[in-house]
Amino acid sequence: MRRITATDAARNFASMLDDVERHGAHFVIERRGRVVAAVAPATAGNGRALKDALSAMPADGAWLDELRRLREDLPDQRRAWPG
Repeated sequence: MRRITATDAARNFASMLDDVERHGAHFVIERRGRVVAAVAPATAGNGRALKDALSAMPADGAWLDELRRLREDLPDQRRAWPG
């Protein structure tokens, strides 16, 4: 993990992103000696973790009724096609 100043990160941002993308580099960005950010490769996902998390949650039986009530309170915004 490379530590760089915020000034260097700003001056070399495109190069820094190239290193992250091509080589999997990780950067810690410091301002006045304090860590303020980290830049690292984005994690790839296929949605499986989200599906697993949602499946682990108990179903909310009142959700559909609440959604219907909320939609009833919305104004009708349908418009006729021009012409």
